[in-house]
Amino acid sequence: MGIKWRNRALPVAALALLASGCVGTPGAGSQPTAAPSTSGARSPVAKVCAKPAAGPAKAPAGAVTVDPAVVGDLAAKTKSSPPGTTFWLRPGEHRLDPDRYAQVVPKKGNRYLGAPGAVLDGRKKNQYAFSGSAPDVTIRHLTVQGFVAPHDEGVVNHDSADGWVIEHATIRHNSGAGLMAGARQRVRASCLRDNGQYGMNAYKNSGPINGLVVEGNEIAGNNTGGWERRREGCGCTGGVKFWAVNGADIRGNWVHDNRGTGLWADTNNNDFRIENNVLEANDGAALIYETSYNAVIRNNTVRRNNWVEGRRYADRGDSFPFATVYLSESGGEPRVKARTDKIEIYRNVLENNWSGITLWENADRFCNSPANTSSGDCTLLVRRADRCARPAIAEAPLYADCRWKTQRVDIHGNRFVLDKSVVECTVKCDRMAVLANYGTYPDWSPYQGERVAEAITHKQLNRWHDNVYLGPWTFVAHDPSRVLDFGQWQNPPYQQDAGSTLDPRAGD
Repeated sequence: MGIKWRNRALPVAALALLASGCVGTPGAGSQPTAAPSTSGARSPVAKVCAKPAAGPAKAPAGAVTVDPAVVGDLAAKTKSSPPGTTFWLRPGEHRLDPDRYAQVVPKKGNRYLGAPGAVLDGRKKNQYAFSGSAPDVTIRHLTVQGFVAPHDEGVVNHDSADGWVIEHATIRHNSGAGLMAGARQRVRASCLRDNGQYGMNAYKNSGPINGLVVEGNEIAGNNTGGWERRREGCGCTGGVKFWAVNGADIRGNWVHDNRGTGLWADTNNNDFRIENNVLEANDGAALIYETSYNAVIRNNTVRRNNWVEGRRYADRGDSFPFATVYLSESGGEPRVKARTDKIEIYRNVLENNWSGITLWENADRFCNSPANTSSGDCTLLVRRADRCARPAIAEAPLYADCRWKTQRVDIHGNRFVLDKSVVECTVKCDRMAVLANYGTYPDWSPYQGERVAEAITHKQLNRWHDNVYLGPWTFVAHDPSRVLDFGQWQNPPYQQDAGSTLDPRAGD
């Protein structure tokens, strides 16, 4: 798992979604920035953290009332009540027993409703708030805070049970991930804020996650634990991480001020619709779509992202075009069933980010390669990684199917605005790119040399067209050394951005 910027392999932890390339902001506070102005923005802004919707002031008919004055009351009444029970948590601070493993284990169909001011507080003693495998649990109008889940684990829905609904909840100031995800999970109008690692970790140890909806949430200030400084290269930070999710609608969220990537889909995700979000002021990329398939990315407002990480690598002299929207070994694949058979990026506004869109393919990263950071995983076209070995990998169909390929990417109708005085940069923050590295590893790889660079640049149906560029944009094709002006980018042999316009002074 993880972005493959360079030829580097990472170990796999049992529950980890390992990755690379995210860097927190030293000394950064956890308080997100003020809500952005919506003037001129086409995407809605989910301002739910400052004023969450209030829950029911009285217990609904038939509900079991939970008393904050009784320590452990919620867990005890959950245990003694039948499946499908509704629990109403009175106003006040609710506590579990002071044991690290004390937790609420819901039964099928349970509903947990918080009254105005109801808080479930782990007080830095309890690891998990809600756990277990019961499906179809609902949590509404409840604040969950102060839990200390271990690295890569989560506080709410710890065991990734299916069919959970989390609405109008505030999940904040927890270690690990505030929330895990199961199949058919709905996360709506909630505040996932200031958690130690992720706002949500959409990872399931067994079985698929499908039908995931993340809608109208504010996802802000996560990775307060500064995990990149504590475990260099872990890549285990950001707003939301998606792992092997098949079918997701990510819409209308405000994802901002996370100490890493905003939204990150990592390894064998498929069929995503990412639309009408505001992605802003994240330290790293606004969006990473990595070793995954088939997505629509549209109508998003993307601004002031990647200033910390992009600048950090530029200051080191790194020539790689670190992007705000980064597709790494990801593309459209008609043989994988989805609502689209390509990755289409359109009608987005990208304004004053550190660089734009990069399409990247690591020539050394493929099934069964030691350079594949998603160790043990293979593409959705070849289920067994050991099939990707010589001599068969050098011939069809495995030569094509053992690679996650950046292909069939259609980038059109977007508006790219760059004012370098706003970003406070002079070089390396102005790039749009399609490229690969020179294949070298392992010695039995059939992808050595420029084969992958030639394919991603010229043969895999990756197209920019009918976009508007305002500001001094440059373009990178084939490999990091080929930096092009707009005319070179549009003319043979690259022939990109037909019907697009560029005004180099308009972004100033």
